[in-house]
Amino acid sequence: MTAPVLEKEAQAAPAAPGTPAAAVLALALFEARRLLLRLPVLIALAVYTAWLVWHNLQPWDEFPALQDADRATQGGPLFVGLAALLCANQAVLRSRRRDTERHFAVLALSRGQRTAAHALSVVPLALLVAVGVIVQFTWEAVKPGAIGHGSPAELLVGPLTVLLFGAIGVLLARLVPSGVAAPLLLVVFFLMFVGAAFPFAGETGAAWLAPVAGTANKYPFPSVLLGRPAAWHALYLAGFAVTVALLAVLLSGSRGRAVQGAVAAALAVTVLGGVVQTRDVPEATAAARQRASLTPEKEQMCLRRGTSEYCAFPEWAPRTAEWERVVRGVQSLAGGPAQGQRLLVRQRLDARYGLDTDSALPPSATPHQVTVGTAWGGNRVPEFSTAVAAVLVAGDEKAAAELCDGRMVTVMWLSLAWQDDPESQLRHVRLDDSLSGEAVVLSPTDPLTMTAGQTDVVRALLDRPLPSVVGRVKAHWAELTSPKITTARAAELLGVRAKVGPDRCGA
Repeated sequence: MTAPVLEKEAQAAPAAPGTPAAAVLALALFEARRLLLRLPVLIALAVYTAWLVWHNLQPWDEFPALQDADRATQGGPLFVGLAALLCANQAVLRSRRRDTERHFAVLALSRGQRTAAHALSVVPLALLVAVGVIVQFTWEAVKPGAIGHGSPAELLVGPLTVLLFGAIGVLLARLVPSGVAAPLLLVVFFLMFVGAAFPFAGETGAAWLAPVAGTANKYPFPSVLLGRPAAWHALYLAGFAVTVALLAVLLSGSRGRAVQGAVAAALAVTVLGGVVQTRDVPEATAAARQRASLTPEKEQMCLRRGTSEYCAFPEWAPRTAEWERVVRGVQSLAGGPAQGQRLLVRQRLDARYGLDTDSALPPSATPHQVTVGTAWGGNRVPEFSTAVAAVLVAGDEKAAAELCDGRMVTVMWLSLAWQDDPESQLRHVRLDDSLSGEAVVLSPTDPLTMTAGQTDVVRALLDRPLPSVVGRVKAHWAELTSPKITTARAAELLGVRAKVGPDRCGA
């Protein structure tokens, strides 16, 4: 009788508890919920979201280069990563603060397993940041003016940074079990990475040891000229995050061979990625930058639109339609042979000195060639329009850069009159954003200059009905584009009564 009863009791006994891995996962999910509801994390996510909205709604960013847009996703997650560091550190120290550490001795989970759960609790926050990264990049990619293509490795940097900072918070709690350590480290990291005080910069070397290896290039580069070891950097960040998390587990008492082997493997991956990413720019990339800078015609494709030819790096080919719109607008106001002049619009850049160097482009002496840069939208449109007008009037860019006589009136009117709100465009194309007095006028190559008198005449012309001015310009085109014309004579021909004073060139 006893045996059957015992057998029935054994069958009715509850099932054995789940595996340690399931318990670690359950604790990780519990801690992840708490982490996502912590005030610093909520504030960081709110700031990150606000930054995404502000960044994506900028009116001058309607023509993004996606090889730059992917890197633009890396800065925002730093704030979330710093919050993850602080809150993950406080979560590990919670039992110490509340004097409940001794109670965990009765649980099935070891101290190392609890540490692993804390490290895993950062993963949902990193996934949430990954969603933000995808939204930000997709928003840029679907814009009609977008060109180029992004790098998945560059897009991984933001989420991996959050994982790394969270793991650092967990490790710090095991190394220095004090609530003061994390805030102090937070200040250091904020100054280094968010405050841009990282002691190294540039395309190569120690700059890549930071979570975000950004560059300060003002103008986009073709994808083939970037030379960024993005995949190796992503591998470095992933290995670094796993190494830090496993070191925290190791310091918590879990020193089995499996953990030690995992630490060694993760450290090897980190070192491999770290070493490879800090190498110099590949020779092939340096040679390609040289060719693109000095002989762009060998790297470009040319399209004929209307009477002019447009030569661009392959990724920029769709943008030639925007360039043609500007050329057509300027030439529609010109007179004489300039109205049907065949122009060669060539895209140029100087990539020889790297991504973080802003090199000026010298004006071209080739007749009827107009330079256009790799950036577009915003102020770049009136700058290019001015370059087109200057070449139509002076013949080439080098001669246009030396204009200081009455022809500047014709150039600036041609550049602005066809545009919407030409007076605002005049402000945008001037270096000091002024509408009066002398000023430097920006263009893709060397800038031009306007005297105070020329500014007054141009503004007076812009205030008049367009057809009346167009008729005068076409009727007096030959004299208005003569090197001998003064600003006073140009104003007289165009029917503007103004005291313009002498031109600086002494005419």
